[in-house]
Amino acid sequence: MNLLAGKPTSYSRVTLSRIMTAADVNLYGTVHGGVIMKFVDDAAGAAAARHSGGNAVTAAIDEIVFAAPVRVGDLVHAHAAVNWTGSSSLEVGVRVVAERWDTAGTEPVEVATAYLVFVGIDADGKPRSIPPVLPETPDDERRQREAEIRRKHRLARRDAIAESRTV
Repeated sequence: MNLLAGKPTSYSRVTLSRIMTAADVNLYGTVHGGVIMKFVDDAAGAAAARHSGGNAVTAAIDEIVFAAPVRVGDLVHAHAAVNWTGSSSLEVGVRVVAERWDTAGTEPVEVATAYLVFVGIDADGKPRSIPPVLPETPDDERRQREAEIRRKHRLARRDAIAESRTV
C-alpha cells in the first residue's frame, strides 16, 4: 500500500524543445531515430524524476512509434507526462511533434509517440516508493487505463517467456 500523498498529472508534465541540426542526420538525410529516442528518454526521465521526487531510471521502453521523419531545422517538442504509477514504478507517455522550418505558421506534425517505464531509486540504487498519480481529466483517466493494459501485457509476456525457458 502506498502511503505517499498523490500528485496530479499536471505536476509532472514536461516539454523539452530543440532545433535539429546537421549533427543529428542519418544517411537518408533525416534526423536519426536514435536522436529522437534519446530526446524521448530525456523528456520522460524529467517527468519521472519530477513526479517521483528524486532519481528515477529507465527500466523499459515499452513502445516507440515513428510516424513522420524529422528534418534538419525542425523545431521539435517532446511532451511527457506520467500515465500510471505502481509502488516503485511508473509509466511515462511521450508525444513528439515537429514545427517544420520551411512552413512556419502551420500546425506541428506528430512525429513519434512512446511509452517508457521508470523505477524510482534511492541513493543506493534500490527501488523506492513513489507517490501515486492522480488523473485530472478524462484524457488522463484514459491514459491511465491504457497504461494498465500495457502493464498487464508486459507482465504476461515476461511470464510467458520465463515459462517457455523451463520447457
